[in-house]
Parts: sequence; C-alpha cells; structure tokens
Amino acid sequence: MVSEMFNERIIMYLSTLPIFLVSLTIHEYAHGWVAYRCGDDTAKRMGRLTLNPLAHISFFGTIILPLIAHFGWAKPVPVNFAVLTKREIFMVAVAGPASNILMAVVLALTFHLFRLKALPAIGNFVLLGILFNLILAVFNLLPIPPLDGSKMVYASLKSPEAIRAYMNYARYGMIILIGFLMLGGFRLIFPVVTTLYVLLGLPMPIL
Repeated sequence: MVSEMFNERIIMYLSTLPIFLVSLTIHEYAHGWVAYRCGDDTAKRMGRLTLNPLAHISFFGTIILPLIAHFGWAKPVPVNFAVLTKREIFMVAVAGPASNILMAVVLALTFHLFRLKALPAIGNFVLLGILFNLILAVFNLLPIPPLDGSKMVYASLKSPEAIRAYMNYARYGMIILIGFLMLGGFRLIFPVVTTLYVLLGLPMPIL
C-alpha cells in the first residue's frame, strides 16, 4: 500500500515537473524582461534573462519541495528596485502573474482549437499546464511579502507613513506567508482559480 502510494506520487511528480518548470521559467523571465526594458540590466548581467529553466531552478524549492509538499518556487530573478520608479516597480511585479495568465489563455485556446479533448493524454497535460499557471498567477498576486502582490501594493503607496508601515509589515512577510500556507491558505485562492478555469470553458484535468 505504502509503496503503491509512493509510486503514484513519483509518477505524478515526474509527469507534472516539466509543466512546473516551464511555468516558473516564464514567470521569472517576465520579471527580468520588463525590468530590462525599464533600464535595469541586473538579470541580464547575471545570466537570468533566459528561458532556459536550468538558470531558474532552486534545488530545494523547484526539485525537492514539490515532491514532498506539491508546492515550490524558482530562484527569484534579481531586480535592482533602486533604479526603478514606482510605476516601473509595479510593472515588473505584475509581469510575472500576467505572463502566467497569458500562458493559461494561450494553452486554453490551443486545447479548444486543436480539439485536444479527443486526445486524453495530450489534453490532460495541457489542462494541467493551464491549472498550474492560474494557481501561480493568483498565488503570486497575494499582498504578502515577498510575493508579487506585495510589491504592487508598495508601488501604489504614496505617503511616507504608508511606506514605513509597509516596510515594517514586510519584515515579517515570510513568517506571515508560512503561517498562511500552514493554516490552509491555498483554500482561499482555489475558488478564484476555479472561477478563472471555468471561464475558459475547460473540463477539469485528471490529477
């Protein structure tokens, strides 16, 4: 029984890892590309302005953690926010989630146009890709540091008092994020993900 469950987990892990890697790579590349267009070449100088997944892999966050917890992350693309305006910071932050939403829409159009429902193996792979990208987008829009949503909030702040309050809040961001996840925070984002998924007119994938 235990060995069967472990084998199923390994099979699921290996079948979804390529989707996970591509989704994270596009997300990080989008941050770096927009930052570069705004005048920050940090990612390019450090070899991170690339669609090669190997440049973005975090051994623990991308390889090990997804096997254990069905959750993970890539190495964040380095951005020098000191050289960017508030508007540019907002654009860099929103680029990651926006790229995942765009990817989900492109994959959904592919699923419908090529009638992939008739090809279960390929169709389910594409549906998982859509679901992963929507989860990444919605999760990263949460206003909890260091997620992209928090940087969007910071870029929208005007008064020095509000900025100071944000900085104090950001110091505890990782603790808040871990607590959010441990208390089942994903349950809060799944209704949003499901709504977006249904709007694309898609059947649920087989997990």
